Parts: sequence; C-alpha cells; structure tokens
Amino acid sequence: MNYNIEKQGGLREGVEPMDIITRFEKLPTAIFRTEECGAQYVARRVAERIAAHNDQQRPFVLGLSTGRTPVGMYRKLLAMHREGKVSFANVAVFSLDEFYPIDPREQQSRNHRVREEFIDHIDIRPDNVHFPDGMLLIDDVARFCREYEAKIESYGSIDMMLLGMGPQGQLGFNEPGSFVNSRTRLVALGNSSRELAASAFFGFRNTPAKAITMGLRTILDAQQIVLMAWGEDKAQVVSQTVEGDVTSAVPSSYFQQHGNIEVVVDEGASELLTRVRTPWLVGTCDWKPRFVRKAVLWLCQRVGKPILKLTYQDYIENNLGQLLETVDSYDQVNIRVFNDLQHTITGWPGGKPNADDSTRPDTALPYPKRVLIFSPHPDDDVISMGGTFLRLVDQGHDVHVAYETSGNIAVHDDVVLQMVDTARESGFANRFEEYRRLIAEKGKGDAEPVELREIKGAIRRGEARAACRLFGLDPDTNCHFLNLPFYETGGIKKGLLTEADISIVVDLLRRLRPHRIFAAGDFSDPHGTHRISIEAVLQAIDVVRDDEWFDGCRMWLYRGAWQEWSLDMVDMAVPLSPDEVIKKRHSIYRHLSQKDIVPFPGNDKREFWQRAEERTQNTAMLYDKLGMAEYQAIEVFVRLF
Repeated sequence: MNYNIEKQGGLREGVEPMDIITRFEKLPTAIFRTEECGAQYVARRVAERIAAHNDQQRPFVLGLSTGRTPVGMYRKLLAMHREGKVSFANVAVFSLDEFYPIDPREQQSRNHRVREEFIDHIDIRPDNVHFPDGMLLIDDVARFCREYEAKIESYGSIDMMLLGMGPQGQLGFNEPGSFVNSRTRLVALGNSSRELAASAFFGFRNTPAKAITMGLRTILDAQQIVLMAWGEDKAQVVSQTVEGDVTSAVPSSYFQQHGNIEVVVDEGASELLTRVRTPWLVGTCDWKPRFVRKAVLWLCQRVGKPILKLTYQDYIENNLGQLLETVDSYDQVNIRVFNDLQHTITGWPGGKPNADDSTRPDTALPYPKRVLIFSPHPDDDVISMGGTFLRLVDQGHDVHVAYETSGNIAVHDDVVLQMVDTARESGFANRFEEYRRLIAEKGKGDAEPVELREIKGAIRRGEARAACRLFGLDPDTNCHFLNLPFYETGGIKKGLLTEADISIVVDLLRRLRPHRIFAAGDFSDPHGTHRISIEAVLQAIDVVRDDEWFDGCRMWLYRGAWQEWSLDMVDMAVPLSPDEVIKKRHSIYRHLSQKDIVPFPGNDKREFWQRAEERTQNTAMLYDKLGMAEYQAIEVFVRLF
C-alpha cells in the first residue's frame, strides 16, 4: 500500500494528444500515482527485456543503481522471481558505485545493500556479479577502474541501466561539474552527497569523503536507461532534468542526449513538471473548485497581487482564459476563491460548539471530541502541530497522543552518559561505567545494543511526557507509546510494515474510538519512518472502517519537519497567537535530546523549533499576501476523509 491524496480537477484526458501536453518535456516521462505503481512498471520492463534476450552466448547486462530509489523495484523483481516469472541465470550485473574506503560487509556499503535487497535472493551466477571494490589500496584504484570498464566492454555493453538520482542530479557519485566523457574513477564527494549519506554513517564526520563511480560516459553508453524518482523532494531535480537545459551543474540533464531513455516518476516527483504544476498551459482542464484555487493562487504569485486585486487582463495574459470561459466574470472567480480560502481559517480546530458550522472546516458536534494525534517520532506532534494541539486541549477536547515509534536511535550517546551521570549524582543507581562501556564497544555503523536502545527510548518517552504535561495532559492516561516493531532494528534501515505493527494501531483505535484523527501525511521522508507510520495508520483504519463507532470520524493530515502543504491543498488553517507560538516552542524544548547534537540533523542546520516557527510564519505571510488577515503563524492541515 502506498499513501497518496486524491487530486481534484486537472487535464481532461483525450482532448489533446500527448505530444502537445508534454511539449515542454525533453525526455519521455511516465507519471504513476504512487511509487509502488512506478516500481511495478519498471520491474515488468526489466523482466520483459530479460525474457526477450535470446542470445545464449552473452548474458543480458543490467546496470544497477544503489540507494533508496530502486529498493521498491528490486522487491517487485524478487516477487516476480519467486513466482517463476523471471530468471537471472543469463544475466550479468554491474553496480553503479561504492563508497571509498569501506568494507563491503558494513551495512552502509552500497555493495552490501544491493546484495541484501536483491542479488542474494536471485539465481544469478556469482561470476556475473560485479561491484566496485571499496577495500582497495589507493594505489590500486586507478587500475581497478580501467579493468571495470574493460569488463563491461567484454560483455559488449550495458543493455539496461537502472538509475536514481541525487537532489542535484547526481548520477551515482558523478557530482555537479562532472565531465560528460568521464569513465569509472575515484571521485571526491561534495558536501551535498556526504550530508545525504551522513545519517547512515551516524554523522557527517564518519561519512567517507570519496567514492568509486561509473562515469557519465559509461552510463550514457548503455543501450537503454530507466531513470526513477520518487517523492516531492525529487520534484525540483526532475523538472531540471526533464524540462531544463543540458548543463554540467545538473548531471542528469545529459540524458537529453541519449536516444533510448525513459523517466519514471510518481505524482510527488512530477509536481513541478509543466503538465502537472500548470496544466492550463498545455491543455484543456476540468475546472473543479479546488483546481480553480490552485490556478488562482499561482496567478497571484506570478503577478504579485492578492486575490481580490486580480484583473481580467491578468487572467488573459497568463493563459487562464479557459478558466474565465467557465464563469460569468473574472471577479466572480476572485470572490469564490477568496471565500474558499478564507473559510479554511479557524480558531476552533475541533469545531466550535453552538455555532453555525456550514462554512467551518469542522463540525460543531459532538462536543467535546475525543482526538487522537499520531506522532511518528516522540516530538513530531509538537513540532508540526503544537499550536493546534494546545488549542484542542484548551478548548476542552479529550486529546490523546500516540507515539508510533520509540525514536531511540535519534538520541546521541553523550546524552545517555549525561542522564546516567545525573542519576548517579542524585544518589540513584550508579550505571555510568556500564553504559560508557556499551558505547565504547559499539562498532561504527553497528546496530545499537538492546540495553542502549532501551535507555534511549526511556529518554524520549520522558521528554514526550514532559511536553504533554506542559499542555495540560495527564501522560499516564493520554500518552500512548506504541513502539511499533518495524522501527526496532537498532539502525537507520527500518524493517517492513507487518501485521504486528498494524494490529497495535488497530487495538488503540478500537480502545479510544476517536472522533478526530490527526496524523503526519508524509510520503517523502528522508529516513522512511514517517512514510511507514502513515501507512500503518491507514491500513489500521481500513480494518476498523466498518466499526459502528467509526461513522462520522474525520482524519486530518499535518506535515513533518521537512515540508508544508501547498495552500491549494489546505482544508484547515489554524492561526496561532504570539503566546501560543512561544508555548509551542517551549514544548519542543522539552525534547532536550533533540537539541544541538542530534545524530541525524540532515542538511538543515536549524533546530526543530526554528524550522517549525519559520514554516508557520511563512504560511501566515502567504495568507497575508493573498489578502487574508495578518497572523503571527498558521498551522495547516489537509482532510483525508
């Protein structure tokens, strides 16, 4: 199951031919509703190409990408292999890249990941498996790279290259500025690539500064290329690759020079392509109300005006004449969209009792409501919707928080030592040396020992309980720590979602019977936890959907620390006062282990409270620029059902 949100309106299918709709695209691009659908499509293409390869004298040669992007596709291929639909007995593989130096047994090794996810589970001959060697002496690397190229040539060529790309269009470890004629070689990694990998290595300092990678010419010499991209965090680079100019600043743009390539993306990664972002520029549209809002807000941004100041000329000069053909006048559109957006704003996120709720985001009854907030980690609730959380409590609703995962691996070892040192100095159990030894004996990149994970989980539970107390909740009755099993691997790589996870969520839903559910609606998640967490909730909801208590239940989606909903999608906007912003900040402060030295900060150097405040303040400014009232900050939500 892949989570996605239903879109309203858009291009009318079959009115214009695809060559008109895709006229801004310089590469053939297939858009799928979800990553799962896209991965299934690519897996089928691979299986078909292997089956069609009748040359028994020469194996079919696959170029394999590493990283997160191809994992779903590998799983689909493995499922087909188990069902007897594809054999790899006459297939050879060449892996794209490897960190240097690194032992292939380390879990961060590209070789290790490809073997674990794919190679070790198929019927491929060992002598047809080729990986860059991260254990070579530095003096031997150049010779190995020449031999790697020669080995590819000995097979004839790479028949099909399967690729993902980095946020700057990196292909393998071909960084921006790489020469188009480059071959397999040792490269220095840029800061962007190292920061992207830093979480897997438990910090930037531990991340290798070099890598061995196929060159751009090696990749471009493949007979066929399939480039995959999933999630909104890849939307910018997909747009640059597919619709931008060819430039060494975006290595993936060189694919415009290849004659047999297909780009396969999901809806999130396609968001900035012209046919998705501004479809009225390429074809006839179905002007549903939410789609009209999307177009009008785009127009406001383009001409720098609030909604009610848009003119007839603004619409005509910016290719929105077809929208005006559906209404009596342009100012009618302005007023409708203004009222539509204004009605998203409410100071009563749980509904206002004894009030006309016909234009409010939520209903007046029942009151008070039982509200369940799902938080993927023990701090996402206050970071992403802390003001709304506070408002719900202050307005008398019975608010519960379900922390889906322990968040234990996000606690730095130094924090553990500080905590047990404090306990020792307070006269409690003296376990300082025990934990110091556990930490010292832990190998780089090894899974966290269970004893260490337990105390780190306890630290995060204590912090979450403190934040809930600040908001006036009793943590003994209203905080629920689910500790979903998929998370408890002791490392960055998480397990798969299973019935064990889903049943825990189902049990909580049936016990609490909430009238309203809030959850983190994140599909693009650098670490995967948010994404698995929302799918756990949605699959649990599918189980309880026919329960009598579920009738009338609504679900609101907030966003995690990395993104925010675009205003064309927003169903509810909760303005925060200056005092509420401060109290939200203090609730984030309660999560002391996540301040200053968090192990996995990503490439955003701001602390979580800074990210939260800047995001909600920016949202408030957007509403202000569109002609709404000016607020200190605004938290926004999308209604799923």
